[in-house]
Amino acid sequence: MSGPRDEHAEAAADIAAVEQANTAFYEAMERGDFDELSGLWLPGEDLTVSCVHPGWPVLTGRGEVLRSYALIMANTEYIQFFLTDVGVSMTGDTALVTCTENILSGGPAEDGNALGPLVGQLVVATNVFRRTPDGWKLWSHHGSPVLTESDEDEDEDTSH
Repeated sequence: MSGPRDEHAEAAADIAAVEQANTAFYEAMERGDFDELSGLWLPGEDLTVSCVHPGWPVLTGRGEVLRSYALIMANTEYIQFFLTDVGVSMTGDTALVTCTENILSGGPAEDGNALGPLVGQLVVATNVFRRTPDGWKLWSHHGSPVLTESDEDEDEDTSH
């Protein structure tokens, strides 16, 4: 018979595993490792995966979602994610991760020789994972841009 301590240890282990799967997702993006990224999403179409990139329509189905990442990777020379405010909620075989993506990215320079200007961006994200025999896999990713205070300040200045 398992006691409360065992259940607590299992829950802590699950949370750690989900956090690791979430980190692996962002690390694969940083490295531009499309094969690893593909392996982090739920396989097949039993549960249809979905993805919302900031400013994009909803993408559904494994093929469409993975094509979007291939496109992003092809047009991004450099990207780094600093995750803050990471929270994990779980119920059964489903885990919900919320976080703030502090993104630093750059595309190719216009002359083609070096990196273009680096751009900082704040995105709040929700990542939903499902437990599978091969570990926790992404079911859905939703990213939404955060309006910075400087954007709001500019709006206020126009009213004077």
